[in-house]
Amino acid sequence: MAFGTQDEPDEVMNEINMTPLVDVMLVLLIIFIITVPVMKHAVNIDLPRASSEPEQTKPQNILFTVAADGSYYWNEQKIEDTELVGRLAAEAAKEPQPELHIRGDKAVRYERVAKAMSAAREAGVRKIGFVTEPDAK
Repeated sequence: MAFGTQDEPDEVMNEINMTPLVDVMLVLLIIFIITVPVMKHAVNIDLPRASSEPEQTKPQNILFTVAADGSYYWNEQKIEDTELVGRLAAEAAKEPQPELHIRGDKAVRYERVAKAMSAAREAGVRKIGFVTEPDAK
């Protein structure tokens, strides 16, 4: 019974066992070697192109301007207040409905812009947007 001459069996292992890692890497390498040529093998042909969907035509946007003096412009053409409701109703009846882009001068009374928006809503225009200028910094 000599003490200290043999290695004790309870000693902790300080090394990582690399064998399972190498086995997994080799299996993955074999899988990739087999599957890559199968994925790359294809006959190159030009297929005809066809679409079963109807062609969507985008309607032209309406540029509606309220000038500083309160007058209305429809795509850069001056219109009277009485013409506004009729034109908005005609555009609202179109399918697809065009977008109404409102440009209001910063000096115009808000009442004029609000009347135009109210007329557009009553006519059935669903897409209304405002055009602004970016801040000059």
